[in-house]
Amino acid sequence: MSVIPKEFRLDYYDYPLPEELIAYFPVEDRKSSRLLVIDRKKQKLFFHQTFAEIEKYFQKGDLLVLNNTKVFPARLKGIKPTGGEVELLLFQKPQGLSFQTLALIKGKRIRKGTEIMANEITIKVLESLEGGRFLVELKANQPLEILIYKHGKAPLPPYIKREPEELDLLRYQTVYAQKEGSIAAPTAGFHFDSSLLDLLKQKGVSINFITLHVGYGTFAPIKVQDIRKHRIDPEYIEVEPEVVEEIKKALKEKRRIFAVGTTTVRTLEFIAQKGFIPYKGLCDLYIYPGFTFQVVSAMITNFHLPKSSLLLLVCAFAGRDLILKAYQEAIAQKYRFYSYGDATLIL
Repeated sequence: MSVIPKEFRLDYYDYPLPEELIAYFPVEDRKSSRLLVIDRKKQKLFFHQTFAEIEKYFQKGDLLVLNNTKVFPARLKGIKPTGGEVELLLFQKPQGLSFQTLALIKGKRIRKGTEIMANEITIKVLESLEGGRFLVELKANQPLEILIYKHGKAPLPPYIKREPEELDLLRYQTVYAQKEGSIAAPTAGFHFDSSLLDLLKQKGVSINFITLHVGYGTFAPIKVQDIRKHRIDPEYIEVEPEVVEEIKKALKEKRRIFAVGTTTVRTLEFIAQKGFIPYKGLCDLYIYPGFTFQVVSAMITNFHLPKSSLLLLVCAFAGRDLILKAYQEAIAQKYRFYSYGDATLIL
């Protein structure tokens, strides 16, 4: 039996987090979140800053790339004929009067043929698949894209242990969200508001958008001890020709490229592997320590769960020791963690 080198062992990327540091609600003012700056070159950490102060780290000519995907209300509650309650997380936004999609279903004795009533929507389980996933068919007498907004809730992650509120449909979203299709938000973008983006433009920062519709693959748990054996489910991305040209030009002129969120990082590095061509299709790039970055100079991202593919990505970018040191310091300083939490800037 071969021994897994420690840098590829999943438990090497674990850390303890007090539950009270998990942010259950967003801050009132987006850019008032706290910011931890991680300087890779100097191996230093800079605390006690608000996200609004991030503008001082930008200079004229920098590229800022954001993911403009939009979250749809992917959580539905329903009832089985037996009276048992279930909750579904739909993987795709339903359309028309009949629609098939994969879903996670939380409930007892869910099997092929199970029927669920979610208000005006009838849901039938067509197949039971591995990993707790199911193929379901939704039917209604009205367009499903209307009913999903009437009865669906924001798909808050499971570690936010409360029911989604109406406000979450607005706040579990970036201010620049445009193209609908995600079942989880690109949360690093939560900290930007329109005034901060305008300030960066005035400073001479070029702002560009890509699209990655966040699916189950982004946050699915890693179930293998050897991180090299993990695979990420493909997610749909769009990168327009003008964005590709901006990236190529910036790289040629040695200008910095700031990626907002792990989804943006994965998209940009995927495009590099494709030879810098415009692209609309599926992306399954999995980034873990040992990866060679070709595009991203700096990353803005939130704090990530232990032993997650997102934590592996930031460790690949900044080094495992520096990242875990930063997380330990952030815990000591009572930073807020995860989706609705505080931000890091990795330079």
